[in-house]
Amino acid sequence: MNKQDDIFFKDDSIAWQDLGKGVQRKVLGYTPEMMLVKVRFETGAVGELHHHPHVQTSYVSSGKFSYSIDGKDQILSQGDGCVVPSNLVHGCVCLEAGELIDTFTPFRADFI
Repeated sequence: MNKQDDIFFKDDSIAWQDLGKGVQRKVLGYTPEMMLVKVRFETGAVGELHHHPHVQTSYVSSGKFSYSIDGKDQILSQGDGCVVPSNLVHGCVCLEAGELIDTFTPFRADFI
């Protein structure tokens, strides 16, 4: 994982964290104001419904996901994305194995 003061990051030099149940995560870089995270899902893996004070964006870099935000559901495929306002309940189910690129503002201290 990149330190807070790193400006550049190389994806292949950052190890995946196994979160279990077909989900892996790597923190690519962060400052106190923002964090960039890659999350890999196997088909059928679930990003459980949750909420947090951070504003989040998710970009589908590959795969297909059923995403739920505040009770609204949408299928998102490669190239699609969403914005999750602070404290809204959200989660996803991976329909086809893939990766999400997530940003959080401010950074997620619980991820480091």
